[in-house]
Amino acid sequence: MSTLGMVLTGIMAIIAIGLTVIILLQNNRAAGLGAMGGGSSAGGDSYWSKNKGNSMEGTLSKYTKIGGALFMIIALITNFVR
Repeated sequence: MSTLGMVLTGIMAIIAIGLTVIILLQNNRAAGLGAMGGGSSAGGDSYWSKNKGNSMEGTLSKYTKIGGALFMIIALITNFVR
């Protein structure tokens, strides 16, 4: 394996650990799949749903998406480097 492949694998491992921590810090969504079918008891837009991006939950969700995208991109690049 080339040096670049080993460096990318190390970065991928660090991102994987970070993603694990971020995912474990997120709140459990009790609604589950019932909310997808309209079974949610919260109707419409509430103050919390409008400002969720500014909260800790919104920040963790954003970091999860960014980390997942980085992980997938680095995995693809690592596959081509080998």
